Amino acid sequence: MGEDDMDVNQNFDQISHYLREYQLESIFPQQLLPHLLLFRFDPGELICFQGEQADALYVLVKGKVKIYTTTAEDKTLILSFKSPLEVIGEVEYVRGMENLNTVEAVSVVWMIGVQHRWLKKYGHAHAPFLQFLLEIITKKFTLKSNSLSFNLMHPVDVRLASYLLSVSFDESDSQLRGQLGTDQLIDAAHLIGTSYRHLNRVIQQMCIDGLIERSKGYIVVKDRAGLAAMARGNIYE
Repeated sequence: MGEDDMDVNQNFDQISHYLREYQLESIFPQQLLPHLLLFRFDPGELICFQGEQADALYVLVKGKVKIYTTTAEDKTLILSFKSPLEVIGEVEYVRGMENLNTVEAVSVVWMIGVQHRWLKKYGHAHAPFLQFLLEIITKKFTLKSNSLSFNLMHPVDVRLASYLLSVSFDESDSQLRGQLGTDQLIDAAHLIGTSYRHLNRVIQQMCIDGLIERSKGYIVVKDRAGLAAMARGNIYE
């Protein structure tokens, strides 16, 4: 995805605000600062697509994204939901490879982005930036070493509860009010690794239990605390 397809600007005041908020001023060398861009993504918009050549690194500073992968058998499985502070594309930058996963905005998302060519020119020998990448990559390795198989070991009701909490709530976006369109249920079934028929059975039981309600084309969360208890701390976040 190129910059011409995105809502992107060089709002240096806003970029500086986010750098201060997350204590990132020293991470990027001074020569790189003029090349930092601020990106805005709307809900459902793809930030990067699995298999495409990566050309930029992003720092998530506001909003929530979901990260999912598509297998060789064309099965799509969700890996995680991420909120700030998070880095997207660090492995791809270090290894010069295609995007490993697809990343999609759940809420309105703001990211600081910088193209690889500027990182290679000004950041490749900047120790604070390299240390930052090392910490990010090792943290992700620790958290994700067995995340896919671990998530699939949970029953579908736990996975669905976690998915509903993650996709329909974001503390930074009041427009996410605990709703999921019923037209998104087939995608939801694919993402959590179950059949549409089984998903509907679980939804029916959740409605009986008073956790959710099916109303006017939406699944509406009625008992957020109950879903959180079922999700056991939210396996996707």
